[in-house]
This record gives sequence, structure tokens and C-alpha cells, in this order.
Amino acid sequence: MEHILITIRCIVSSAASRAEKARRLAELIREFGAFRWVGVYDVTPDQVSVIAWSGPAGPAYPVFPVTKGLTAAAIHNRATVVVGDVRNDPRYLSTLGNTLSEIIVPVLSPKSGKVIGTIDVESEKANAFSPEDQHVLEQCAVAAIGLWSARE
Repeated sequence: MEHILITIRCIVSSAASRAEKARRLAELIREFGAFRWVGVYDVTPDQVSVIAWSGPAGPAYPVFPVTKGLTAAAIHNRATVVVGDVRNDPRYLSTLGNTLSEIIVPVLSPKSGKVIGTIDVESEKANAFSPEDQHVLEQCAVAAIGLWSARE
């Protein structure tokens, strides 16, 4: 796992544009976990907006209110949300039509503790995310903090 965290820190500290860094981050996480789809989002007081993604298509909702979807729960609780079968969760906001499980990791500001971003990972398989996946993704969010904290 240390290798992916070092690579993330290198991506974030590179001279690439912010959008390119976010795209590389999404691709790296997707490849590392063999996930179907990964999205990297900004969170403002009012809305959530995609910066970049890696997967078969862009999100159905590239911008949405902070009060919608599973992301709203991650933002409100400042904690990772894991749903094993999104068909059974009325909070789910579709990204890709055949998603069955989703994990949303909030990125917390080191200054304020507020959620300033999220990493959203989706799978076409039910119960796709293990506690180890959650741990790795949370560590990735910490390693990638520079992608968001530069905006503060």
C-alpha cells in the first residue's frame, strides 16, 4: 500500500494542472483496486462537482447539491459511507446504470475539518468493498489532500 500512497503524493505535488492530477488520481485508484469506476469531487458549502473520473463513462450527475445522494451522508457525518447494494438505499444517486455497490470517502480539510472533497468508487458487483478497501481508500484520501487544500 505504501507504493500507491507515495505515487499519489507525487501526482499531487507535480506541475500538472489540477484537473490532470485528479484524472491521474482516479486512474491510479481504479487500477490499484481493480475498481470499475472512480470519481474525484470538489465539495463546497452548496454543491458537489466532479473534477475527474476514470471508468466507462462520466457521472450522470456531474454537479449536485450537497444534500443529495450517499455523498450527502459522507459529508454530513464526515465519515466514509459504504453501501453493499445501492438498490436497497433510497439515498443512492445513480452514476452508472449498473452500479450495485458504492463507497464514498470524504476528504477533510486539515485546517477546518470540513469536507472539501470526496473520492467515490463504484462496482457492478454487490458487496464489492471490504474493510481493507475502505482503509486503503481512506489512506488515499489523506495522501491526496494537497489536491484540495491548495484551494483553501
